[in-house]
Amino acid sequence: MDAFVGYVLPEGSLDIAKKLKLICWMHAGCDELDLARLKTLGVQVTNLRGANSIAVAEHAMAIILGLAKRLMAKHQACVNALPVPVYDVDSRSAMLHRRTLGIIGLGQIGSAIAQRAKAFDMRVLGVRLHPELGAGVADAVFGVDQMAQVLGNSDYVVLATPITRKTNSFFGAKEIDAMKSGTFLINIARGNLIQERPLYDALKSGKIAGYGSDVWWTYNNAFPASYHFPVPSRTGIQRMPNVIGTGDQGANADDVLDRNIARSVESLLEFQNDKPLTWKIDLDLGY
Repeated sequence: MDAFVGYVLPEGSLDIAKKLKLICWMHAGCDELDLARLKTLGVQVTNLRGANSIAVAEHAMAIILGLAKRLMAKHQACVNALPVPVYDVDSRSAMLHRRTLGIIGLGQIGSAIAQRAKAFDMRVLGVRLHPELGAGVADAVFGVDQMAQVLGNSDYVVLATPITRKTNSFFGAKEIDAMKSGTFLINIARGNLIQERPLYDALKSGKIAGYGSDVWWTYNNAFPASYHFPVPSRTGIQRMPNVIGTGDQGANADDVLDRNIARSVESLLEFQNDKPLTWKIDLDLGY
């Protein structure tokens, strides 16, 4: 086998696939792969970055609006025929208009979120590893070393960065302390970017007004190990009234599967014809 296309690489595959030269990985994130070993074996990897960016960006906006407008609580009140106090601090909606959105990770998904946020007249601040690449449609861009400044000026914060050795669990108590009180936090990337306990404490105290996430924590020492599907949080975050979870559904949208397949076929054809791989990832960086 020279090439592999798929969502899951069965355990032990690298031990028996002696001729493997290419993996067309049908995810945007490549954190499930043993990238160091693949580099040693000389195996190239392509991914689906950008193929689902519009769908995920729309999903991110849905979560932002769901939190801001308290849609879950108001839906339940409607279902149970309960009144909702008008203009009460605990029931009125937050606004997006003229509020500031901080996007941590201004790649294809982050840039697509920025574009949609501008349609709501939001001020958008981006953080990216290489700020010299520019802000795009965002109002300003900052380096990773300036993230605290962005967090302190944002009413909404979206995590849209790949998960790598450097970003795994990077968002913890220090980053939460840098946020304004009452900020909404949205995670559209990977659950394990955020340290769970500090987030739980911040939600309980009201430091963070609400948390919305399409992704959940991966517990490697669970049985079975959790990945790409929701499991109950060990802190019970999923039961908190100011939390929205959507169970890895951002890319579950019209047209996405067709684009995923087309992208993989494109990579296979480039490989077959000895052409540069358009969607090749850097095995050292992990994306």
